[in-house]
Amino acid sequence: MLHPTFSELSQDKFNRYQLAIAAAKCARQVTDEYVSQREAAEKTQTGNKETDKPVSTMIDAQLKDEKAVKIAIERIYNGQYTIVETMPEEPETDDTPSVIEDDEDVTPAEDAE
Repeated sequence: MLHPTFSELSQDKFNRYQLAIAAAKCARQVTDEYVSQREAAEKTQTGNKETDKPVSTMIDAQLKDEKAVKIAIERIYNGQYTIVETMPEEPETDDTPSVIEDDEDVTPAEDAE
C-alpha cells in the first residue's frame, strides 16, 4: 500500500486532479533543484581525476536516489509545500457591447501598404 494515502494528502479539501497537478508542479521544482545542484557540482570539477570528488557525492542523496514525484508527495505530506486553491478570475465587465447591432455604422480598417 502506498503511503501517504490519498485521503491523508488531500485532507478532504482537494480532489485527485488538484492533488495530481500540485504533485506535478512540486516534482518539477524538485527536478530543477537536482539540475541546479548537478550543474554547480560539474562547475567545481577541475578535470583532475586524482583530486576531484565524484559529482554524485556533491548532490543531495535524496534528490539523486529517489524519484521526483515521490519526493514531491513527501514534501506535500510533511507541509514543506502547500496547495493553494485559487478562484478563477471573473471577466471584466464593461459597458461596451460585444455584438455590433445592425443599425450601427461600421467602417472597415484601412489596409496598411
